Amino acid sequence: MNKISLIIKREYLTRVKKKSFVIMTILGPLLMAALMIVPIWLSTQDQDFQIIEVIDETGLFINQFENTKTLRFEHQFVNIEAAKDSFYNSKYTSILYITGIGKQSTAKMYYKKQPGLNTISKIESTIEDGIRNIELKEQFNISKEQLEQINPIVNVETIFRNVDGGEETKSSTISSVLGFGGAIIIYMFIFLYGVQVMRGVIEEKTSRIVEIIISSVKPFQLMLGKIVGIALVGLTQFLLWIILTGIIISIAQVALQQNIEVADTAAIEEVMKAQGAGNVDTTNMGNQIQAVIDEIPIFTLLISFLFYFLGGYLLYGALFAAIGSAVDSEADTQQFMMPITIPLIFAFVVAQTVIQNPDGSLAFWLSLFPLTSPIIMMVRIPFGVETWELLLSMFLLVLGFIGTTWVAGRIYRTGILMYGKKVNYKELWKWLFYKG
Repeated sequence: MNKISLIIKREYLTRVKKKSFVIMTILGPLLMAALMIVPIWLSTQDQDFQIIEVIDETGLFINQFENTKTLRFEHQFVNIEAAKDSFYNSKYTSILYITGIGKQSTAKMYYKKQPGLNTISKIESTIEDGIRNIELKEQFNISKEQLEQINPIVNVETIFRNVDGGEETKSSTISSVLGFGGAIIIYMFIFLYGVQVMRGVIEEKTSRIVEIIISSVKPFQLMLGKIVGIALVGLTQFLLWIILTGIIISIAQVALQQNIEVADTAAIEEVMKAQGAGNVDTTNMGNQIQAVIDEIPIFTLLISFLFYFLGGYLLYGALFAAIGSAVDSEADTQQFMMPITIPLIFAFVVAQTVIQNPDGSLAFWLSLFPLTSPIIMMVRIPFGVETWELLLSMFLLVLGFIGTTWVAGRIYRTGILMYGKKVNYKELWKWLFYKG
């Protein structure tokens, strides 16, 4: 055990002292924070003011277009040809030309500054509302105000009720984001650090350093120490990313809070209005989202994430180490990589289906199978999973790790000292049953 701890310490310290580790540890949070903050900041800066000249030959939409912080509509009673001729000498950025009668109304937009999708959507919805109001009045003698009084607004609140009668609110959207986000992180972690294990083994094997090392330790101890050591490196980097990203985002929010909040709220209201949703109570919306977040089992989610985060890596890391010991160069790993990575890639692809039906048979069995459970179970947990299912999945993952470690150890002890021979699957099978 002391020898394994020495190997773990060596692997850990060797990697955390590398310049690449330090650079990526700093750049990672900066890039992640930039992906979250920069788009919001840009949205507060990129607000070009547009003045649209409205020429309405129908006379139905005069004063129907509402001005916003970035849009102003001005109705002009001029000929369209005259308006187009003087367009580039005017203050207007676009000309909105409406013709036709009732349902036959059509609109054209001439611009010198490209209108955004929200602007086009706002114009379309305003014209559609106008035509709808006219039809309601002429055919059914109902005004817009009367229709709004009877227009129902229904929000289906999903509530999970357990066997003991306990109830908790569930949001499919938030659960999907949390589950898929956790699955993506685990998927990337397994590939990123699993490949590091494989490359480390290949490097030691080709440099013949391993011949000296195994004179003091058993091959299995060397393999296990390398896997755990790199796992700790990955966990250290991941925790630093979370802490540094949180600090950077908090600082950015304090610096830009007022602008971000105003711009974000205004943007939500404008988009919702443009889609015909009427007035939006963004404060109530925020309270509802916060209430749903409060119902999320954060502690269970974090513990499960750490378990599957490490368990999935240890399981696949052992297999990557076995591949590294069986070949002489990274180019020779391709034939062995595919069978190992197929379950992982399959789980990531199927995760999108599991989100649609987290309690289905496919989701259940894949969340128990050790090679797919680290990703599939992380997708399911935010939706709510029975305790016995979670414990059974964890137990089977531990058994899977023990099994793959045994298989990898048998291959590793033979392959680590074998040079210059092209290995195939038949040869690997023989190595599993070598004695001694």
